[in-house]
Amino acid sequence: MKNKINKVKELALKEIGKAKDIAEIESLKVKYLGRKSELVNILRTLKDLSQDKRKEIGEAANKLREEIESGIRDQELEIRKLEFSNIEEKERIDVTYPGSVNQKGHLHPLTQVRYEIEEIFKLMGFLIVEDREVEDEFHNFDALNMPKDHPARDMQDTFWLKSGCVPRTHTSSVQIRFMENNKPPFRILVPGKVYRNENTDATHESNFHQVEGLIVAKSGKVTVAGAKSIIAEFMKGLFGEDTKIRLRPSYFPFVEPGFEFDASCPYCKGEGCRICKKTGWIELGGAGMVNQNVLVSVGLFEDEYEGFAFGFGTERMAMIKYGIDDIRLFHSGDLRFLEQF
Repeated sequence: MKNKINKVKELALKEIGKAKDIAEIESLKVKYLGRKSELVNILRTLKDLSQDKRKEIGEAANKLREEIESGIRDQELEIRKLEFSNIEEKERIDVTYPGSVNQKGHLHPLTQVRYEIEEIFKLMGFLIVEDREVEDEFHNFDALNMPKDHPARDMQDTFWLKSGCVPRTHTSSVQIRFMENNKPPFRILVPGKVYRNENTDATHESNFHQVEGLIVAKSGKVTVAGAKSIIAEFMKGLFGEDTKIRLRPSYFPFVEPGFEFDASCPYCKGEGCRICKKTGWIELGGAGMVNQNVLVSVGLFEDEYEGFAFGFGTERMAMIKYGIDDIRLFHSGDLRFLEQF
């Protein structure tokens, strides 16, 4: 029995001395000190020995347990010291090394222009309103005086979804929803993305951004002259104090009378250049007095209220403001272009 103890001791201390990580140490603890270990089996046989042998073997077995426990503790300490020394080397920080500079981003030029537009209209008492981009047929067309057979629907060449809804073709649908749930008077500005089935070229995209404004009040309180002054103040705020505007008769199904509004060219100051095609004017958007059919469709009594609506493309404004000649650059993701703003 004593030879067996010596053999276990020799093997245990040898394996413990070769252990290289904590996982091996834990495994050796189970192997030599666990309930199924050889040492425990030896202790279980003590009851079958004579009193003298029991004492002799018991003392030797307990001494072996202490030596194994001590060996394991010492080896575990050495392993942990080595691990900490490696960590200190691997994770050493050189405080004199120059820090890396994170490249700062900035707002997209379209976002910059949109925020600038919103701030100008906020100063004139307009509330900024946003809503869904996928609309039903009523809010996108019917309520805006464009029934199923109206040719204006063809002008927008709409994307249709299987549900019968459409990705909105203008932000006018948001104006309809606002009028359904709010009583006049009010002034709102509706910015957002819209979708048209357009052929992409330097001046057209299938998805782009619009900003539309709406003023509604009691009859007699809204006039073309008053609305024109608001548009004029906006143009001055965006393009400069010397900017002038003009209205030209035009047709839109949701306004009557309707207008196109132009601004004096900010590049040549009305003298005529390549940008304005030598006319001195740049077409910017549409406007007009809200058609009474539109007001009736949202539950307002005919002739009780009047409104004025206007709209323009955010990309168009940005192109004029920054002298950009291709709308596709805004969505190209080209950092060489975007970093200029």
